[in-house]
Amino acid sequence: MTVGTSSAPGARGVPRPSEARHDGLGIDPDELADGLVIADEHGHVVCFNAAAERITSVAASDALGQRLEKALPLEDLEGRRWWQLTDPYGGLAIRVRQPERNLLLPGGHEVLVTARYVRAEPLGPVRRVVVSLRDTEARRRTERSHAELIATVAHELRSPLTSVKGFTATLLAKWERFTDDQKRLMLETVDADANRVTRLIAELLDISRIDSGRLELRRQPVDMGAAVGRHIQAYVAAGQTADRFLLRVEQPLPDLWADPDKVDQVLSNLLENAVRHGEGTVTIDVTASASPREGEETGTSVTVSDEGPGIPEESMNRVFTRFWRGSKRGGTGLGLYIVKGIVEAHGGTITVGRAPGGGAEFRFMLPVGTPAYLQ
Repeated sequence: MTVGTSSAPGARGVPRPSEARHDGLGIDPDELADGLVIADEHGHVVCFNAAAERITSVAASDALGQRLEKALPLEDLEGRRWWQLTDPYGGLAIRVRQPERNLLLPGGHEVLVTARYVRAEPLGPVRRVVVSLRDTEARRRTERSHAELIATVAHELRSPLTSVKGFTATLLAKWERFTDDQKRLMLETVDADANRVTRLIAELLDISRIDSGRLELRRQPVDMGAAVGRHIQAYVAAGQTADRFLLRVEQPLPDLWADPDKVDQVLSNLLENAVRHGEGTVTIDVTASASPREGEETGTSVTVSDEGPGIPEESMNRVFTRFWRGSKRGGTGLGLYIVKGIVEAHGGTITVGRAPGGGAEFRFMLPVGTPAYLQ
């Protein structure tokens, strides 16, 4: 492994890149995603990779050859100097590492630091101190995102649960005072709120599986045209006029193997957005298309468009992020994030743009797929 990368030529005691090899592994420290700082048996820095430069804002040419505590002046969260506390060269001879912990660079920049003490023999003197640095910003963004998710779902759960609790408590306490029609109305409200709670929990589970890469697909033959038709019929049965929808299915379509429940979830979300937030005719085009996955020639494309105001240009790049909502507020803002995760789990792609009629246009493409029993 080259350990003198980014070094300044001629620095005292600092090996050049071509001279500092580690057992022929052939790994350039600058290729590592984490910061890497290595000090020799005298405590002088012999490696300071590109990621360490980026994280610390210290040039490798300034750090190489310096004492470790000067090149990397770390403090704990209480303001104590870390190298004086840990004393890697003069501390306990049985220590071989420092576990990961949050430390501060000058200026208060927080980093995650781990260290390993390399000894030629057990209980022998330290020959190398290997320090790994990781910027905490990505972790903080993830933690903030998780906190926002929990707060959003908790807020959305509070309203239906309060309603369920209120109506059930009222019915139990004053059952005889209500007419059958009043009881039915309250029970229908409880049922609707219970469905809302179930849907929110399902969204939370979907996001957890998408983020962890554990979204399971049970591929079966899917007739995309028939699937869209069922959703349209459900909307018409619920009171929408039949001429609100225009379904165009190109024939022949390739045989599509996908998870029918997940495909229904995608179609339900896209059609609901078009009906609730769009205007005019909702047009759904189902066509054969080039497969978004290499090695397959054909796929299936579904385009859902409306004639409403559309999505502002400045919001296009945020449509599939968590908590994005359109101009009309309501819901958790998680639906399109889940849709994107489902489509990509199938190996497909989804895009958003402006429809010919001026409204929003969502288009997703799925590869023909492989049956579950052949995967």
